[in-house]
Amino acid sequence: MNHELALDKRLLRRSFEKAAAGYDAAAVLQHEICRRMLMRLEYIKHRPAAILDAGSGTGNVVAALRVRYPQATLYALDIALAMVRRSRARAPWWRRLFGRGVVPVCGDIERLPLRGAAVGMVWSNLALQWVNDAPRAFAEFRRVLAPGGLLMFSTFGPDTLKELRAAYRGTDRYTHINRFIDMHDLGDMLVHGGFADPVMDMEYVTLTYTDVLALMHDLKAIGAHNVTAGRRQGMTARATLAAVECNYEALRRDGRLPATFEVIYGHAWVPQPRTTADGKTVIPIKVSKRSPL
Repeated sequence: MNHELALDKRLLRRSFEKAAAGYDAAAVLQHEICRRMLMRLEYIKHRPAAILDAGSGTGNVVAALRVRYPQATLYALDIALAMVRRSRARAPWWRRLFGRGVVPVCGDIERLPLRGAAVGMVWSNLALQWVNDAPRAFAEFRRVLAPGGLLMFSTFGPDTLKELRAAYRGTDRYTHINRFIDMHDLGDMLVHGGFADPVMDMEYVTLTYTDVLALMHDLKAIGAHNVTAGRRQGMTARATLAAVECNYEALRRDGRLPATFEVIYGHAWVPQPRTTADGKTVIPIKVSKRSPL
């Protein structure tokens, strides 16, 4: 990965800490994608005893997962402690008192603080775009999932904020937009990471704004700051912002400016170990062909 696009996790955590209080009011798209993921879950038959909500934010899916899987323990994990606290506050007081049902966890998706095979499902809504090493994140999901477990996630693809990216092009030498991974590359990562039967699909969602500053305000309100290593160390120059506004204006249609989000959905399974008729585990052995010389 280009070093300039690497994310500063310290700044990322700080950004989401600051955004926690007003996140729910601003995260319109995140709530909608969560709803669409839940609709997809309707078609999947699975009864996990424990669930990890990886990148839980303020816990916008906690109530729905508790209704769908009332007997399951739900680990609500986020990198920002303020987000975790808001997620915990969503649980009924009596569940918080006795420590049952929802377990708040502060941690990094790339280093999950859970033991192996601890959960039957990993749910992750729009969080994977905030990791530096996607294969490592998938490896962590694979590690904490028990055999037969389900991974279900959404993230953003390369066309996300393409208009803003284009508006910044040529204005300065800094990075301004995150790196987003292609859907097919994510599918390959799942296969290489030991997942089975991956299903991937994608859709475009376009939001519209009165001006560029309104878009930037919304991104800031949900904690989506520029935390790439190649960002400008300080405030963006006024001339740069003026150039961005001018460039973006060329895209105005019907009095509004578009902001495209490429939303990628995926799910895959942890394969069950194969066994013989007497219950012994079958371990496949690959024999490589070697030259006799």
